[in-house]
Amino acid sequence: MSPRGAPDVVAAGALVWREAGDELELLLVHRPRYRDWSWPKGKAEDREALPDTARREVGEETDHEVVLGPRLPGLTYRLEDGRRKVVHYWAARVADPDDPSLAARPPRVTADADEIDRVRWFGAEEARHRLTRRADAEPLDALLAAHARGRLDTWPVVVARHGRARKRAGWDGTEGDRPLTDVGREQARALVPTLAAFGVRQVVTSDWDRCWSTVAPYARAADLPVQVEPALTETAHESSPARVAHVVQGLLAGGRPAVLCTHRPVLPTVVDVVAAHARRAVADELPASDPFLRPGEVLVAHVAATARGPRVVAAERHRSRDRRAAVAVPLQG
Repeated sequence: MSPRGAPDVVAAGALVWREAGDELELLLVHRPRYRDWSWPKGKAEDREALPDTARREVGEETDHEVVLGPRLPGLTYRLEDGRRKVVHYWAARVADPDDPSLAARPPRVTADADEIDRVRWFGAEEARHRLTRRADAEPLDALLAAHARGRLDTWPVVVARHGRARKRAGWDGTEGDRPLTDVGREQARALVPTLAAFGVRQVVTSDWDRCWSTVAPYARAADLPVQVEPALTETAHESSPARVAHVVQGLLAGGRPAVLCTHRPVLPTVVDVVAAHARRAVADELPASDPFLRPGEVLVAHVAATARGPRVVAAERHRSRDRRAAVAVPLQG
């Protein structure tokens, strides 16, 4: 909170990068009102998840649809009115024109010319020189260090716990048919822009109704098939956790942005596999106790290809329609 009791101004954006020969280029925007060059970013809307904010604001300010990669260090500073501004950053790349996640996004709004009048790619060092705020170099340093270590070019594997479901005691049908509540259905709808922001192209789920219904809105919006994995149900996990581990290992090694939806009792095995493939700093920050994820919450594991196989180089957690990231391990190089 600010000294005046006003809430923090929460914003999100991205460092959009591309490879140009032997160097990286970064996308900067010029704001005529402030006469500055900066990373594209903007304020979060009410109850908007931060990845959704970052994807939306970058699109509005640059006229490019992007796919988010790992988190980068954010910035906190005081505004002229005394309020504290907290800016969250991701690494990002321009989305391929045929990326199915584009169909799951709302129409893009382009910023007015009096807000953003120039958008340009600069080499990394030229971008550093152009940045008006000295502190804006901090996420750039992290991005460059990650690139040098092979930790920037990643794909996400999103682990989702199904949305809130009807209580067992109040359901007369089978366990596999127990449905989502109204809250759970809203969580499923709210998950659509988050999965779109990370460019999810593969949808994998337990075949029980509450899991299938959690990812179905995104699959429909992106026109993707739903891959049903009976091994991800609670009952199948009790008899063979190894089958769950095999599914997770396949997604980590697949090189394809994916979401896997499963149940609370299955999550310890899923998280164990993610941790086994993670950097120590990332593994230490993964959820380690029940319930691991809350209903409708997701764990995003960012995976890089290495000589030793897939490596989880960063992770973050997000709740549906919630600005708080319960776990976020930004790239530190």
